[in-house]
Order: sequence, then C-alpha cells, then structure tokens
Amino acid sequence: MSQLTDYDNAPKTDHAYDGIEEFDNPLPGWWKWLFVATIFFSPFYYLYYHSGASGRSVEDTYGIALAENTRLQFAEIGDLKPTEPTLVAYMHKPNWVRVGQSVFKANCISCHGREGEGQVGPNLTDEYFKNVKSIEDIAKVVNNGAGGGAMPKWSDRLHPNEVVLVSAYVASLRGQNIESSRGPEGGKIPPWPEPIEEDEETPEE
Repeated sequence: MSQLTDYDNAPKTDHAYDGIEEFDNPLPGWWKWLFVATIFFSPFYYLYYHSGASGRSVEDTYGIALAENTRLQFAEIGDLKPTEPTLVAYMHKPNWVRVGQSVFKANCISCHGREGEGQVGPNLTDEYFKNVKSIEDIAKVVNNGAGGGAMPKWSDRLHPNEVVLVSAYVASLRGQNIESSRGPEGGKIPPWPEPIEEDEETPEE
C-alpha cells in the first residue's frame, strides 16, 4: 500500500491520454549532452567518411579488408593456373568454391543472375554452352571476354587466382538446371573430367 502511495505522490507531467498519466522522469543531463554532442559530431563524420575521398567510406574499408583477407588466403595456395586439373580440383573444394562464389556475386550477377540462371548473359546452370568446349575455356572466357565484348574481359580486373576460383564455381553450377527465362544457348559438350584421386598430388600450376 505504501508503494502505491509513493506512485501517487510521484511527480507527473501535465498531460494525460485516455486517463493514462506519465511520470515526470527526465533523461539524465549527461545523456542529453551526449546526444547534443553526436549532432555536432555528425557533420565532421559525414565529411570524412562520405565526402567521396578514396579509401574512407565503409564500402572502401570493407573492400580493403576483403582484399587483404583474400591475399592471406591466396598465400595458402600460391599462384593458380587455369589448367584442367586445377579447375577440376578446385570445383570440388567447398571452401574455395565459396570464394569463387563471392567473386561471382560481386561481379557477374547483373548479367548471369544471382544463381547463374541467366539474365542478359546465358544460363550457366544447364548443359548448353556457347563459348565453352572444355572446362579450361571457362577461364579463357573470363580472362578474354566473348561475344564481341558482350562478355567483358576480366583479366585486368581480377587476380589470376580469382579467375581460377570463379571459373571453378561456374563449372560447379553445371547440371543444376535452374529455371530461366532464357532458352538453351549453344550446344551440349562432354561432361567435366573427374577429379584426381585424393592420394595424388593436385597440380596448381
């Protein structure tokens, strides 16, 4: 009962809504001044991080961190060459396929779709290929482009290892047959070669 009396005697604001009253408990002064300080700080934050200066935006710093992490990962595998054994081997390594997938999603989805189902570019998940006769041709198309520039060359924008890993990822999409608005393009080719046995050394160059 005494607690209820204390609530009744507590200071309240001078407004009520449908009989509901509000206790007059103002925010602490330090909290208010902290809020005011963030308002004054925000223009300087905006000018530093969002003024267009290279290397300062959240996207730029993320890209720098991602590139550094990728370089550390590449130190584990050395310099890959887009040969048949290497491509076949890496398309069966889930951790590295995910790296190739991240390269694909960062650069290729506007033409080939988020899952490789095809948009402007052809469907990469069926059994039909326009510019590919062997698995090595995937890396050649990535490096040099195709279709008179419809598929741009990426050799000057991607690390050679990224070319190999994204090519391995694209090769891994074959046979998923994701529904697409684009019909079959090109012709059928032989299946990809089988990976080398585990006890044999996987060539990387």
